[in-house]
Amino acid sequence: MTFARLDHISDLDTLPRMPAWVTSARAETLEDVAFLSGAALNHLHVVLGRAEVPQALLRDRLALSAAAACVAFSGRPEREAELRDAVHLLRPGDLPGPTGETCLAWRRAVERLVSVESLSRALPEIAPERIATWLDGEQDGPVDRAACVIEAVLADIPRATSAALLLADAALAQALGWSHLVPLFGGGLKRADLRATGNELRLACHRAVTRSSVEAARLATDLTRRAGRLEAVAPKLRAKGAGEAVAIFLTSDAVAPAALPLPDRAARRLCDRLVELGAVCELTGRDTFRLYGV
Repeated sequence: MTFARLDHISDLDTLPRMPAWVTSARAETLEDVAFLSGAALNHLHVVLGRAEVPQALLRDRLALSAAAACVAFSGRPEREAELRDAVHLLRPGDLPGPTGETCLAWRRAVERLVSVESLSRALPEIAPERIATWLDGEQDGPVDRAACVIEAVLADIPRATSAALLLADAALAQALGWSHLVPLFGGGLKRADLRATGNELRLACHRAVTRSSVEAARLATDLTRRAGRLEAVAPKLRAKGAGEAVAIFLTSDAVAPAALPLPDRAARRLCDRLVELGAVCELTGRDTFRLYGV
């Protein structure tokens, strides 16, 4: 992701924190809520500008949360653990099912630079021309533009909640000059918000952005510390291909041993070693078909 660097910030202890007044202020009018969302986005922009932040890993974890929110909006029971299984335990030729497709769409969307082409790869069921039309808004503010995208998509395709939220995040990223989509709306909006229109929807979107920016900044700080731990123990790993394995952990929310560039037994031993060193966690609690993540 492309951001201006803040050279005067040199270590994690000085990673900026969200100002308390952003989260404690009680705003009711659209203007006041928009002011708070702008402050929250500005803070998130600064945090994401840090070179230490594992950008791809952060986006992938936020994508999982957004996918889980979309699945919940649709009334299905699957949550993040089930979505991880649906995506990371697929075998060649397997179909991911509707929830897995939702998760894959979000993961594809955050992997590439924001463009109509990349969004079309994430949402192959929607014509690129339609996506371009929805994103071609002229609203004054980034969040207002994203709210209009949600309203337009759901007006055309009422059940396309995931597509609406994904494209709203894309519109926000484009308006802010971010190179990659950062999922914010899925985790911040409520199901009832998606039935709103006009200023009511804009108000909900500004509040959602404030909440989600706070959470994304907190997660960025946490993942930066965890990634630093993994990089610190990397020299202790002697397995051939360990360096490539570490790079995979630093870009993916969850990793199955089979996805690592090592033989099966060596991959499982490496994962167990990383758990022993406190560099990664086992995410499933199972004895078999395990997944690991930073």
